[in-house]
Amino acid sequence: MKFGIIRTAAISPALRVADCAYNAERIIEWMREAEARSVSVAVFPELSLTGYTCGDLFGQARLREGALEALKRILEASRELELTAAVGLPVLFGGKLYNAAAILSRGKVLGIVPKSWLPNYGEFYEQRNFVSGRGVSGQLELFGESVPFGADLLFEADGCVLGAEICEDLWVPEPPSVRMAQAGANLILNLSASNEVIGKADYRRKLVLGQSARLICGYVYADAGEGESTTDMVFASHDIVAENGAIAAESTPFAGARGRQSTEGRIYSQNGCMVVGDLDLEKLELERSRLNTFELRPEGFRRIRFTLPERSFTPALRIAAQPFVPRERAALESRAEQILTMQAMGLKKRIEHSRAKTVVIGISGGLDSTLATLVAVRAMDLLGRPHTDVVTVTMPCFGTTDRTHRNAVRMTKLLGASFQEVDIRETALSHFEDIGHDPDDHSVVFENGQARIRTLVLMDIANQTEGIVGGTGDLSELALGWATYNGDHMSMYGINASVPKTLIRHLVRYEADRANEELKSVLTDVLDTPVSPELLPAGEEGDIAQKTEDLVGPYELHDFFLYYGIRWGFSPKKVYFLCQLAMEGRYPDGEILKWLKVFYTRFFAQQFKRSCLPDGVKIGSASLSPRGDWRMPSDACAALWLREIEEIED
Repeated sequence: MKFGIIRTAAISPALRVADCAYNAERIIEWMREAEARSVSVAVFPELSLTGYTCGDLFGQARLREGALEALKRILEASRELELTAAVGLPVLFGGKLYNAAAILSRGKVLGIVPKSWLPNYGEFYEQRNFVSGRGVSGQLELFGESVPFGADLLFEADGCVLGAEICEDLWVPEPPSVRMAQAGANLILNLSASNEVIGKADYRRKLVLGQSARLICGYVYADAGEGESTTDMVFASHDIVAENGAIAAESTPFAGARGRQSTEGRIYSQNGCMVVGDLDLEKLELERSRLNTFELRPEGFRRIRFTLPERSFTPALRIAAQPFVPRERAALESRAEQILTMQAMGLKKRIEHSRAKTVVIGISGGLDSTLATLVAVRAMDLLGRPHTDVVTVTMPCFGTTDRTHRNAVRMTKLLGASFQEVDIRETALSHFEDIGHDPDDHSVVFENGQARIRTLVLMDIANQTEGIVGGTGDLSELALGWATYNGDHMSMYGINASVPKTLIRHLVRYEADRANEELKSVLTDVLDTPVSPELLPAGEEGDIAQKTEDLVGPYELHDFFLYYGIRWGFSPKKVYFLCQLAMEGRYPDGEILKWLKVFYTRFFAQQFKRSCLPDGVKIGSASLSPRGDWRMPSDACAALWLREIEEIED
């Protein structure tokens, strides 16, 4: 598996009840189709060789013999295939009949897993024909070979551990997959014959998603469909592939019968349907390792080795170019409201606890200070206090443009906040004279000197007004160290501390869409303004000369690197690979590598700034707080990561 990514399929072949030879041929056809699509693991429905609805025919020796003959035919065909498949059939073991899943690979039966929980309620009467496989463990003589049989089987390949359960096993209070996952299984296969009734599809989807989230695993669910008896039930071929609470692929119930058009990941035909889902097993393993409450109990299982093929394919993973930003508008709006509320609640608590009469914010007319101001106003609303308790301070200096200054003033007025203007040009020049720095030397001294003066002004105004300074720096800047130490790096509460730059843009846009026309026009212009600290003199036409993304790279890329490289802990090679997929050619490969190197270089070099961050509320799964999610020595070396990037370049 490249980078731990595996292609799986849930397949619902059209079948004939009790016609095992016919069913075997349909399964073989679908296995070949899956192989052609680079699938490594394919799952077929419960009792797929016979049909689930055979009833008392399961007591007929001829049906059981027919199922074994069909299995043998599939094994013969599978010798030429590299994929691993799970098929369902009745199996006689120790004089008892079991509803079982056979795990097949390259012409061999790796093992047979019996169903643990047999429903015997409503329309189900499985205990009439089968016995439970709970606690059963042994060897079955099959086709002249000894085959492991039991509910204690796991199937292990490099980076992949398969476990299998059957239909009802998922619906019980403690599914067998719980123990399987605790024993190391990261990919659960479910062979199912779940009939369709009104509302069941939604419930089934929630079960699959919930189990994949609870177990931090991939979950491949193959449902019975076309061809099963409709005497008392109907089956919809509702196939689902899930990964840690998210849908990777899903069929539309009854889609095949409706003549639904096939897509890249969903194939419908007269012979049934297949959904193909790519899963990131490395991501799952990293998440499990991070959670100390995910307890491993490896004992109690027999482990069967098998081999996964080397597949060459372009993963159809849901890799968002902006992973912090929901794709759908409704989800984005809901997320925006939730985040703004969380930020405001965090600030509200800090105001209450410190008995602050004001929140002082250095307002530049840029994105970060705009968001901080909007949040501060919300916090005052929650406290039942006037917006005038928010004090915005603009501090014009050498790089301040008319555009940003105008937006800062207008926004403060429209929000009803208090406003102060402190021109720091003379203070900066006096400071440069004090330390013997030439003001025409626009070095880091020139830039950071202004930033530290601004912070001094804010702190002193906070003292004057008996308030606190609200920090405006964001998560992306913290990752890159794009802040002046003891300048804008410092505050009494970091309002935006865990909000990445790509998300800040959408939060401001959300507020703009809800605002009156005058405020909306200001916020829209803020959104259109290039990101800049405005520490270098403006251009000849008074425009912004210092554009952050020209210097450190696109925030879209850096947020991507932050999410996958830091939040998930992926290697630079995998981050680069995923970035290529997500960006779809918007950035040349060389540019991605260039900024990836910048990211890791700056991330390691700037940890000392993060080690002494002000408090700030966590709003997502990625956070760099030294008191929370990220603890790293300030003198850690980036050599290993940079060396891997050099290997990509070579």
